[in-house]
Order: sequence, then C-alpha cells, then structure tokens
Amino acid sequence: MSTVYDFTVKDREGKEVSLADYAGKVLLIVNTATGCGFTPHYKPLEKMYSELKDQGFEILDFPCNQFANQAPGDADEIHEFCTLKYGTDFPQFGKLDVNGDSADPLFAYLATEKPFEGFGKGIKNAALNKFANMNNKAYGGKAYIKWNFTKFLVDREGKVIARFEPTVDMDKVEEAVRAAL
Repeated sequence: MSTVYDFTVKDREGKEVSLADYAGKVLLIVNTATGCGFTPHYKPLEKMYSELKDQGFEILDFPCNQFANQAPGDADEIHEFCTLKYGTDFPQFGKLDVNGDSADPLFAYLATEKPFEGFGKGIKNAALNKFANMNNKAYGGKAYIKWNFTKFLVDREGKVIARFEPTVDMDKVEEAVRAAL
C-alpha cells in the first residue's frame, strides 16, 4: 500500500522534494488560494503550526488556481502575500493543479484515500456545493478536490487519516491534529 512518502513534489523554486523527508511527522496537506473567502484559514493554520511544530507537526501548503482563479500570481507573489498578511512560516510548495488530467499525483492519491463526502449542511454549504460543481464540471470524473483549503491529515506513518473540507471549523481540524500527535 502506498503512503504520502512515495510522492515527490516541487518546492516554490521548482526543485524536487521527496515527501519521505517528512517521515515520522504528522502532516496537514492543504491546497490554498490567496483570493478566496477561505484565505483567512491561513491565520489559524499558522497559529496551529507555531504551537505544534516542535511536536513533529508540519503543514504543507500547495497553492492552486483551479477554483475561480483565486490563486493568481507566481510562487514568489503568493509567498510574499502569505508571509506579509498572515505571517506564515510553514513550507509552501509550487503552484499545482489538484483536478483533471493535469492533477498532481499527490492530490489524486489523497482524494482517492479520503474522497469528498460533502460540505455539510446549511445554506452557505449548499451554495458552495453548487458553485463548486459548476467549477468542477470542466474536470469531469477527475474533480478530486471540490474547493480551496481542503485539508488532508496524515499520520506519522504516512497514511491519510482524515479529510477536512474548507467548511469544517478550524477548531475541529486542530482537535484532530492534536489527537494525531
């Protein structure tokens, strides 16, 4: 059986990084965007990272522009925005696709391990679901990730143990991270 450690990704400068470099750590892998309604998630993510990184926790940030073009700019512009506005200190990788024929293999794997189960109940969640479905029609059966700030929790053995849609309260995400540590 595969683990996230079997994958290689590109950092902000385009250099290959093996996720095996993170073996033994609890990971939260997130597809992000700088111009999304969920962009303020950077603040609780950075808080969680600063509090828990010494316990073997890493957040891996992957910018993606596939959702209503909400991650414009190059890697340096995105990084500058995140560090200046939210003080992010966790690793940020190169911009990638999470859906369709060009989807990065890591995200195809993550979504296969923990498929989408819905945004939850309520008017806002229903509206997001409708908008996401319209956006993802372009990817047909290869729309793995429904929106920005989908988070995958990975245990110390490299196994995907949870998926959190952007509509999940960040306190619940942190609770799951702490339990995994």
